[in-house]
Amino acid sequence: MSAKGMNKPSETNWDRVDALTDETIDTSDVPPLSEDFFARATLRMPREFTTVTVQVDSDVWAWFQAQGDDCKRQLNTALRIYAEAQKAYGGS
Repeated sequence: MSAKGMNKPSETNWDRVDALTDETIDTSDVPPLSEDFFARATLRMPREFTTVTVQVDSDVWAWFQAQGDDCKRQLNTALRIYAEAQKAYGGS
C-alpha cells in the first residue's frame, strides 16, 4: 500500500458506530454458529513475547500511538498478519 493510501481520511461515521448498542445492531443476515463451526474452531492462546528494539518511522509510530493505549499490541498484530500472509503465499 502506498503512503498516499495510508493518509486517506475515513469516511466512516464513527460517532454513529460508537452510539450503537448490541440491541441496535442488525444481525439478521448472520447465520447462527453451528456445532460444525465449533468443531473446526481453533483456540489461540497468547504466545510468549520477545522484547526487541526496532527503528520505526516516527509517523508510523505516531499513528499506532494515536490508536490508544494498546498500540504495542496493535503493532504486534499488524506484524503477525503480515508475517502470516507472507508464509501463506510463499513469501520469505
